[in-house]
Amino acid sequence: MKKLLTLTAMAAILAPSIAMADYTFALVPKAMNNPFFDLARDGCYKAQEELADVTCEYIGPGEHTELEQIQIVQDLITKGVDGIAVAPSNAPAMAKVLKAAADAGIPVMTWDSDLLDKDKSLRTTYVGTNNYDIGVNLAKLIQARHPDGGTVCLQTGGAAAANHNERLKGARDTLSGKDTGTPPGSALAGDGGWTEISGCPLITNDDGNVAVQGMTDILAANPDLTAFLSTGAFTQWFDNAYRKAAEPYKAKMDSGDMTIVVADTLPMQLEQTKDGLGNGLVGQRPYEMGYKAMYILKDIAEGKSVDDPIFTGLDVCDNKNIDSCVQ
Repeated sequence: MKKLLTLTAMAAILAPSIAMADYTFALVPKAMNNPFFDLARDGCYKAQEELADVTCEYIGPGEHTELEQIQIVQDLITKGVDGIAVAPSNAPAMAKVLKAAADAGIPVMTWDSDLLDKDKSLRTTYVGTNNYDIGVNLAKLIQARHPDGGTVCLQTGGAAAANHNERLKGARDTLSGKDTGTPPGSALAGDGGWTEISGCPLITNDDGNVAVQGMTDILAANPDLTAFLSTGAFTQWFDNAYRKAAEPYKAKMDSGDMTIVVADTLPMQLEQTKDGLGNGLVGQRPYEMGYKAMYILKDIAEGKSVDDPIFTGLDVCDNKNIDSCVQ
């Protein structure tokens, strides 16, 4: 009887720890040297503080390297993490890797950037921005300043990044007033009064140095350019370099002869726009993406249903509302 009581007591002590699962969820950005993704990391760690049974493993390539990101996800699958939230740099290539996660029973969701439509069955949900709407709102900022159209250069991230291609299509559809086809849409040639200049869109692979140099070169070669539209903050996150590149065109931006609009609303971008070195921002909410990802993966791991997609909203800023536009 004494032995039976001892076993019963031990079971009672162990029961709570058995009932409570411990989860390790990976948040995989496109690059870890990107201040946009730093905010998502902070949100992930905040959720970890609130969820006693969840560990946020924030891991990604040091720089925007598609092959390294794929290898990291493969390693996470081999390691057997309890869930993966990934922002795919190369959507088709990532889909091939995620088939192994499905075979291993590891829940997967995407954030910031999604898979292609044909591969979305490989993930449960997407949390982040309606990327098409980023392009739409960037284009509307340009149209408000140049209702009669003009010439435009588009700058984007990775050529195979689904999120940037959706933003390009949103911008092209809006400027042209028509459906320009599958993402990234077809180049504008007088459509809606807008023409894309030779040499664009500029591909940056989310590299800030490449982005600033590309903008510098295209503005110098096209002094009569009407508008420059970038689908990512990489154009502006090296503050000194961007300011040096934009300063020669400040008078043209002030007069309304030229416009620069960029996606995201990082702190340095807000200051640049306040100083008249840009004319519009369309901001995402990366902190919320990283924060929600942990809660969503826990729900998925515990068999709960989740919505798909889950949009985190946008903040649209111009020179007039720049002090109050970010929620």
